[in-house]
Formats: sequence, C-alpha cells, structure tokens
Amino acid sequence: MKRETLLTFSKESLVDLVLAQQAQIDRLMAEVARLSARVRELEAKLNVPPKTPDNSSLPPSKGQKPDLPKERKKRRHSHPGVARALAENPDRIIDARLTACPHCAHALGAADQPEVHAYDHIDLPPIKPIITRINRYHGDCPCCGRHVGAPHPEGFPPGSPFGPELCALIIHLHITQAISFERLVIMMDEVFGVTISEGAIANILARAEAPLMAAAEPIAQAVRESPVIGSDETSARVGGSNWWQWVLLGSTAICHVIADTRAASVVADFLNGAQPEVWVADRYGGQNGHGAVRQICLAHLLRDAKYAIEDGDDGFAPGFRWLLLRAVAIGKRRGELKDTTLANHHRDLEKRLDRLLSGPMPERPAARRLFRAMRRDRADLFRFVTRRDVPYTNNACERALRPSVIFRKVTGGFRAEWGAKVYAAAASIIATGRLHGRSALAALKAALAGEPVMQSA
Repeated sequence: MKRETLLTFSKESLVDLVLAQQAQIDRLMAEVARLSARVRELEAKLNVPPKTPDNSSLPPSKGQKPDLPKERKKRRHSHPGVARALAENPDRIIDARLTACPHCAHALGAADQPEVHAYDHIDLPPIKPIITRINRYHGDCPCCGRHVGAPHPEGFPPGSPFGPELCALIIHLHITQAISFERLVIMMDEVFGVTISEGAIANILARAEAPLMAAAEPIAQAVRESPVIGSDETSARVGGSNWWQWVLLGSTAICHVIADTRAASVVADFLNGAQPEVWVADRYGGQNGHGAVRQICLAHLLRDAKYAIEDGDDGFAPGFRWLLLRAVAIGKRRGELKDTTLANHHRDLEKRLDRLLSGPMPERPAARRLFRAMRRDRADLFRFVTRRDVPYTNNACERALRPSVIFRKVTGGFRAEWGAKVYAAAASIIATGRLHGRSALAALKAALAGEPVMQSA
C-alpha cells in the first residue's frame, strides 16, 4: 500500500488495518512453525534405514532384487551321473532281441544275447472323458395301473452331468493351482476333452460348499483342542473389499478363516471358549491374549533387531540379536539335548537377557521401541527352550498362508463371500490332508465323498 493512500485513512481505520495485518502475521507465523516442524520430521526420516524384507515384515516380493555379480564363468566340474530309477511295476515290457548279427547276418538266439540294457519309456495315454448314458425306463404297472419308473443307478444321480472325480479335479485346479474359470474352460476342453462353461464351474464350487464346510468343521475342532496353536494373517479381497485370511495351526490340523476384520474377535469367535496352553504368533495386537501363555516369533524379532542396528544402535540391538540367534541354535538342537540341559540353557538365556535389559535406554527410536517391548514381553521369548512342542517361530503359519497369497495375486480375490468360504474350507482340507500324508486331490475327494480327512489316532 502506498504512503499517499495511508495518509487518507482516519486514525480508527489505521488501527483496524494494523490489527488485521497483525492477525495475518500471527497466522503466517503459526504456518511457518508447522511447516518447519514437518521439515525437521522429514529430515530426520532421511537418516532412517528403509524397510526391507530382511529387517521388517515386508514380504519378499516387496524387496529390491540386487543384480548378481558378473563373475568370470568357472569351469564346470563333472559329477557322476544319476539315472532315473526304473519303475518297479511297468505296465508292459518289450523285449528287443536280434534275430541275426547286423554285420555278418549270422543267426542269433537268446543265449547269444545275455546282456540287457533296460530303460523306461513314460508317456500318457490319450485323455478323454468317460461318458455314461443312463436310460431310466418308465411305464404303467399292469396290476395297479400306477405310473412307475426305475430308480437311478447307484453312483449316477440325476442333475449335474459332472461326476465326483471331475468335480474334485476342477476344485483342485482352481484352488491349488490358481487357475481362473476362463482358463479352466480352455484347459478342460483342450487337455481333457470336456466341454464346460464358467457358469457350470461356479455351480460345481457352489454345490461343494456344503460337503467342504462339513469336512472343515472337524478340522477346526482339532485345532481348538490342540495344546499349542500358531496363528498368522494376511490380506484377502472379497467382493472388491479388503478382508483378512487367518490361519490357525495345531499339531494335527490347519484351519483357514476369511473374515472382514483383522481384530482379535476373529480368533475369539473361532476358539469359542477354548484356550490353548501356548499361543505362537508375532507381536500384532490381535494375536495377543488367546492362550494361557504366548511364544513370540523370534524370526520377527530378529528382523526388528536388524532394523534397529541399521538405524544406528550399537548397544542393545546387536547384543539382543546375538542372544536371539543363540536361542534359535538351541531350539534347533532340542531333539538331541536332555531336559536338564535345556533347563540350564533357559536359565542362561534369561540371565543374559537380564543384563541386556538392565542397561541404559537406547537413544535411537527403533532400538528404544524394541527395548521397551522386550521389557514388557520378556516372559514370552524363551518358552520353547524347555517345551519341545512349541516352535520358536510361526514360520509354519507363514508357509501355510503362502499358497493363499499366490492365489490372491493370480486371481485377484473372490467376487462373493460364499466363494471365500469355500476357498477357506478347501484350503483347510488340503493343508490338513497333507499333514496326514494325503495329496490335495485325495483330500478333496475324501471331503466331497463325506469321508474324514484326518486319520484317526
């Protein structure tokens, strides 16, 4: 504003102008203070190490794959060859013998050819469906005059033309191999010679819901009755929304649950009042409080300790990581150690942990968070040392979820809630069947036939 303009203002107008400008200055100063604090926060993050699969819970797919070093090719040393073992019971045997010498045409008999070079030739027969036509005859009874019809033969019910073997194969290919409906239609036609539509595949899965859910219930009950339960969770897509897939793993069964929440209520509803002796999981809050005691996954803690070291801590985090590695080494040797030796190892680990936690509070934020958490949860670190049935990681749960993660990435998830329920039941049946020495297809066939998936004790 120019001086000439200000000279035309009255005293009251000048006062109002100064007050308005002062208010604006105050607002701008507050904004400058906020932005300065944000700049300091962002500058502090510049010195924070990035999260990677090695120092956090990021999945391996999120990590940057480094280029392999370009080394000079080394001369390859040959090794003794290993031939494929011959089949014990071949379907047919062809004896190839000479009738005459190819050089001089002298006649040869079996006694002249005592040496045998045997090898197998493996191939597939032509794949074609077996189509059975059922003719059910009807007519009028000459005696009572009523119209009667022949019952359908056992194993050939009317309705869907697709038999149980074909239905089990389609479910197996869709769930375990993540083959979409569209690709299944092509595969069934080109490989198996079966003409089927996407709608028919959806109907097969819908009809399988009842027997699969019935077969999954004893599996869930077996997990509830297990003294040690491990658990983990991963994201799922259902009807275009973000859901969560939980896995609960016992000694004889593995159960999958897909729910619209990641809250602890999912586990509480599943347990239905049951409480295992030990709960094995990571430090996520929804995994707490479900067992009488807890065993924290040491693999997660090792990654947290590595991140704290990369963040600049050179006191607590290195010592804590070394202690965890020592505990893991003891856990791997539990099978060859006596109970008294394990008890001594447990006392030694606790003493070493006491010395670490009695030290000063770390200065770096990542190490400080880990230090405080271990002071709170220290009782849940080494329960596995003296209890042989408790694992020191929940890696088994992560492996059980891996097929579902691949399925989600390949298919994009489920269009409807019933599809998620069918998948969770089938995943439970397949994983539990493998625990009992059954293939995925064999476990699905048993479930669809109403037979138990788990072997009785």
